[in-house]
Amino acid sequence: MSGIRGASGAAATTPWSRMAALARAELTLLGRSKGTLFAVLFVPAVLPLSLHSALEEMELGEAGLTVGTVVLPAAIGFSLLFAVYGALVGVFVARREELVLKRLRTGELRDAEILAGSALPAGATGLVQSLLLAVGCTVLLDVPAPPAAHLAVAGVLLGLVMCGALAAVTAGFTRTSESAQVTPMPLLLVSMLGSGVSIPLEVLPDRLAPVCRALPLTPVITLVRGGWTGNLTATEALGALVTALAWTVAAVFAVRRWFRWEPRR
Repeated sequence: MSGIRGASGAAATTPWSRMAALARAELTLLGRSKGTLFAVLFVPAVLPLSLHSALEEMELGEAGLTVGTVVLPAAIGFSLLFAVYGALVGVFVARREELVLKRLRTGELRDAEILAGSALPAGATGLVQSLLLAVGCTVLLDVPAPPAAHLAVAGVLLGLVMCGALAAVTAGFTRTSESAQVTPMPLLLVSMLGSGVSIPLEVLPDRLAPVCRALPLTPVITLVRGGWTGNLTATEALGALVTALAWTVAAVFAVRRWFRWEPRR
């Protein structure tokens, strides 16, 4: 990472080329971290399998859902949480504590380019993994083709940007690389339990569901599930889009306000 500036400074004359150089370096480091690779590649693939058996005992038919239309968005949600959000918290904190971010700021890269370039490998991994999981669930669980695929695409793309921004926010309040394994847990647990990932909002108590709809990942799961079920009204889809954008804008503002570029002492 420390050699990016000298090795690519002459050629990196555009934002995209500079971010690509940083992303290549970050991808190399990702391949060397076995623990991160396990969390990124295997955890999102295994969790939906454990969820499948529990869903068979729920009365999903009364809510107009099937096991497939619950597991598929859940699989994508797990990918966003673990392959993007959880992984990037560790990346941002580790690079900050290693003084990599501080050195990069002294060169040609702008702050937004540093964060985006560092996040590109995790974001690309989350996108590819989401596509593979969607295809796998469609084949294995006999899920029909999505009647509103544009909603699912919008949900995944918004989820990638939002989870990257939320990871940077969490990293700003994380002191060490060791604590980066703990600080993402609140959002991970809340999202898995309350955002419709593990338990559809349709089967939650009426008093609890409105609260859960305000959580960051809820609109993403709502859009992805609505893309496959086709039962979202225009008003519901617009509400989910607005909520997701609001969380993303708030997260970006928080990054600009509280992200730390130097080690916390």
